[in-house]
Amino acid sequence: MSNTSRDLDTSRPHSARMYDYYLGGKDHFPVDKQAAEAVAEAYPGIFTCARENRAFMHRATRVLAQEHGIRQWLDIGTGIPTEPNVHQVAQSVVPEARVVYADNDPLVLKYAERLMRSTPQGRTTYIEADVNDPDSVLNAPELSDVLDLSRPVALSLNALMHFITDSADPYGIVGRLMAALPSGSALALSHCTPDFDPSTWEKVTAIYTGAGTPVQFRAQKDVARFFEGLDLLDPGVAVGHRWRPTGPAGPETPTDAEVSLWTGVGIKP
Repeated sequence: MSNTSRDLDTSRPHSARMYDYYLGGKDHFPVDKQAAEAVAEAYPGIFTCARENRAFMHRATRVLAQEHGIRQWLDIGTGIPTEPNVHQVAQSVVPEARVVYADNDPLVLKYAERLMRSTPQGRTTYIEADVNDPDSVLNAPELSDVLDLSRPVALSLNALMHFITDSADPYGIVGRLMAALPSGSALALSHCTPDFDPSTWEKVTAIYTGAGTPVQFRAQKDVARFFEGLDLLDPGVAVGHRWRPTGPAGPETPTDAEVSLWTGVGIKP
């Protein structure tokens, strides 16, 4: 695991700490709470969106392990650990699963030991790297120490790519990462969208941008572009709670506007 000399910046909100607040965590600061509450005032569904994002990650991980033989995961934009993490879900299905987490936030590094509690049969590690520089992830020695890139790997990008604006070439970044993975690998991706309530998401965009975090929430067709060249699993690019739900819809089922999250899983031919 790499070390960092950077101090935590508690003077302005951070997206990972705001997400921790949405999930009911305690690893955030007053400045993060203030910004997150501003988002929640504009978009009360943000708490539902965050929960459904986690639930999608759990289901996608299980489907890839149970139905597609995936035994290795690369989770980028890990965020502050919230149990169960990817490796706990994967190893509950296949104890020998191996997971590499990557993030560039020093706060995540501080809590990375939570991500290292693997089963005896499996392995996990954490690398400090930035998705804007895919080679910093792919060339990290910790990655090749844990993952065998000659065998299928699931690339997990949960609620990450809306923080990469078009000027930073998000599709090129995902393409570079997937190009390094062999046939049979997978992309599991979730992405917030303004499709169901554009005016609300304009306010959310303004809050994040004003806090120093550029965002670009995308329409379904633009999220689908991330899966070009891959074989999309049914039901395709779907609203988070509609991707392979595990139980029947009930009175507590959220609306698409509350969730406002496109999700999908594709397999590399």
